[in-house]
Amino acid sequence: MSFPIIALWAHPRSMSTATERVMRERGDLDCAHEPFMYDYYVERGAGVTPHFDVQEDHPAAYDDIRDMLLRRAETRGVFFKDMSYYVMPRLLEDARFRDRVRHAFLIRNPEAAIASYYRLDPNFSEEEIGITAQWEHYDGLCAAGHDPVVLISEAIRDAPAREIGRWWRSVGLGAAPHAFEWEGDAIPDDWEQVGAWHGAVSQSTGIRPMEPGHEARAHEKFERAAEEAPHLRDWLARLRGPYERLRAVAERQQAENG
Repeated sequence: MSFPIIALWAHPRSMSTATERVMRERGDLDCAHEPFMYDYYVERGAGVTPHFDVQEDHPAAYDDIRDMLLRRAETRGVFFKDMSYYVMPRLLEDARFRDRVRHAFLIRNPEAAIASYYRLDPNFSEEEIGITAQWEHYDGLCAAGHDPVVLISEAIRDAPAREIGRWWRSVGLGAAPHAFEWEGDAIPDDWEQVGAWHGAVSQSTGIRPMEPGHEARAHEKFERAAEEAPHLRDWLARLRGPYERLRAVAERQQAENG
């Protein structure tokens, strides 16, 4: 017997770790935190990321990570959160695993995401913003017959149970109202390898609503970052199209499914 494998394909600074925390709090899933980052950063050396304490016993190659997730799904449902740029285009070519997984995507206002990323790692690459790879990933899955849910992080902030509940229904998970609150000092073990990236959510006890004026503040923070690093404006311009296409999918799904 095999159990479901559920993936949330995010981009950095998209509130994906808080969303992952909700999935962990369900209590009925075996959860993995960005397992494919080992293939991208360790096995292939495709980028350099700070604040990553590599665990020597973690599988590093794509095939080995995939096989680990498949083995774990032999005894229990599996959830993992990851980034599309870690696995593209390899995952689309891996039909056996691609079609075994129940996929969803998470996006955030790119000005906010880029400004937040720049604050933690001013040397990140355009690929590591991650939104362009998400669109290519989503589009490829649709071509292969999938219909992934797309979630907007700001919408989750405003209505966590509604938005995450919509996702759960799409992948066959039942309601779990207890999952939206947690103990602030109970940190999952596998977050320690990238602990500096998750300070706020590690200390939180749940997902809280957006404060008024968040879009204006996000724009101001992006502009401050772009004053130091003008190339960020070019990167933002190039990913606007992929972001808007994913957002349009999310808004259509919200209207259709509530």
